[in-house]
Amino acid sequence: MSTDQNALRDVFTGFYAWGDFVSAEPYGTGHINDTYRVQTSLAGTPVHYLMQRINHDIFKQPDGVMDNIVRVTHHLRAKMAGAPDASRRALTVIPARVDGRPWVRDRIGNWWRLYLFIERARTYDVIEDARQAFEAARAFARFQNLLADLPAPRLNETIPAFHNTLSRLDALDAAIQADAFGRKAEVAAEIEFVKERRSRCGHLLERHARGEIPERITHNDTKINNVMLDDETGEGVCVIDLDTVMPGLALYDFGDMVRTATASALEDERDLSKVSCRMEMFEALTRGYLEGANFLLPAEREELVFSGQLITLTIGIRFLTDYLSGDVYFRTHRPGHNLDRCRTQFKMVSSMEEQAAAMEEIVRAVG
Repeated sequence: MSTDQNALRDVFTGFYAWGDFVSAEPYGTGHINDTYRVQTSLAGTPVHYLMQRINHDIFKQPDGVMDNIVRVTHHLRAKMAGAPDASRRALTVIPARVDGRPWVRDRIGNWWRLYLFIERARTYDVIEDARQAFEAARAFARFQNLLADLPAPRLNETIPAFHNTLSRLDALDAAIQADAFGRKAEVAAEIEFVKERRSRCGHLLERHARGEIPERITHNDTKINNVMLDDETGEGVCVIDLDTVMPGLALYDFGDMVRTATASALEDERDLSKVSCRMEMFEALTRGYLEGANFLLPAEREELVFSGQLITLTIGIRFLTDYLSGDVYFRTHRPGHNLDRCRTQFKMVSSMEEQAAAMEEIVRAVG
């Protein structure tokens, strides 16, 4: 990630933002985009912005991504107009100074965007208590509720088949077949783990095809660190990282919350004895989500527990595929990083399977 202040200043001044550039420092722990917290001085008062370089190797059509984000954030702000603290509860996109577009291109062709910085709130990579799980889940449920009446046209698919587990299996099979980096023998146990669960991978897609589970507008990357929690109250304030907001299944969003909020360790923990699905977090997550997700159909509620297993397996498959392919998608910080992530996800799947009956009982009790 570049920290060239002159280059970052040039990008920032391309936006119609108030304040004099002071500095820009790397911010957050995301895998895909480069993110900076920009400090400015506005008539002597510090003002902050969040500036991001969109990874156009991953998001092949950044203009489509930004079209989605502008439509979604405008709709959210309109729904919350007049509400207390409304400017903290939805991201605000800052337009370009010259043409008013929601992005700026730098001299070498990178795509950049700028948001108002959400003050007095932060994200967590690992949930620290059940209250945080409850608040994060309720925030994602509110997010889905507010977007339920987003007018046509249909949002762009920023990454086609993003949570389509069958497509992810096809990509894994191709990576195994190619074995371009000679890593297949090292991951025989992980390949077998996937093989044993392959027959279940199309279950939600089949129910959707039969019309039992509807398409909705979903976030599609509901890691707990994509909800900002208020520093004082702990309330879920703002849903962030909107690159993958697009048509999807609500169950994908809930499943990814289960994957991240219930985890007892970071997603790249090497000591798998520390990795498990925490039931108290699952209960809090379920209460928070079902309190806000009034739109859910009975068929969707039936699959809440399974969705956690499926999405966790899917993410593990993606980490395994990237490892076999030479670590070309997720940012890595050490040799074998993606394999560590894969193994952690698969350990989480096993933990969820072992506790599935108890998790189903929680859903029935809460629902």
